Amino acid sequence: MTNVLLIDDDGETGISEALSGRHGIAVLDVMMPVLNGVETLRRIRLKSHLPVLMLTAKGDDADRIIGLELGADDYVPKPCTPRELTARIRAILQSSNLSFAVAAQAKIRTAMDWA
Repeated sequence: MTNVLLIDDDGETGISEALSGRHGIAVLDVMMPVLNGVETLRRIRLKSHLPVLMLTAKGDDADRIIGLELGADDYVPKPCTPRELTARIRAILQSSNLSFAVAAQAKIRTAMDWA
């Protein structure tokens, strides 16, 4: 089973968790107070290749391009369905050289609000 880290309200804590080695992927909200998701991703990328999926209400082309250029593995605009989010997480895990069996077992351990 792969642990999914949700970073949706505290970028600093999210960075620490992302660098802890306890998670197989991070789902990162772009619009957070204090330290936004773009800066959080930039800091994670300085020290880690942990797969990151950005989830945000900001879905225009420029925002998606910035996120992807900074190293996000995918960029999903809200709202999205839990099924789509799960499929995208599994696809990222598969392409990150994790075995298909591990990726298929990935579980989201946090309640998420896609609204």
